[in-house]
Amino acid sequence: MVNDDSNFIASLENLRDSKDRAALARLRRGLGKEMGVPEMYRYIYPFLHERRQERYCFLVASLFGLHSDRAKRGVSFGAVFREIWKKFKESESIEKRFTNLLSADPAELGEHLRHAVSLAKSKGVPVDYYRLFFHIKMWDHPDRFVQRDWARDFWGNERQQTEDKTSKGE
Repeated sequence: MVNDDSNFIASLENLRDSKDRAALARLRRGLGKEMGVPEMYRYIYPFLHERRQERYCFLVASLFGLHSDRAKRGVSFGAVFREIWKKFKESESIEKRFTNLLSADPAELGEHLRHAVSLAKSKGVPVDYYRLFFHIKMWDHPDRFVQRDWARDFWGNERQQTEDKTSKGE
């Protein structure tokens, strides 16, 4: 287990806040590599106390290196993807990407997230890495609560907005 997940993400944010571009570049080098690259180790292992979480740490750190804009806390990746989708004028291909992300097994998740975070960066949509880190670790939970939460945050808001407009007579 990561000693304190918050400390891990806060350490990544410190790299961003101190404008350590070299460190962020080292983190990006781990994109697409399940166990990162040696240049990342100094940013991961001080916080890692359980081996089975290594791949999650490497994935989140490399995604953070890709797109580290400051985000509002408590926003799920479903809400992030919804904002991306809205910026693409509710494109069917973006919705399909989100559906594929929800269907991804743990081995495919990193690849889907890499593309999704790239989209978020291109549209200026920040990612809450505290929440994403927790959700990645829980991705294969038998209840699939992460996927359901993301789906609710992506599609559920649309229904609520439509109901609000209808009740106001718009």
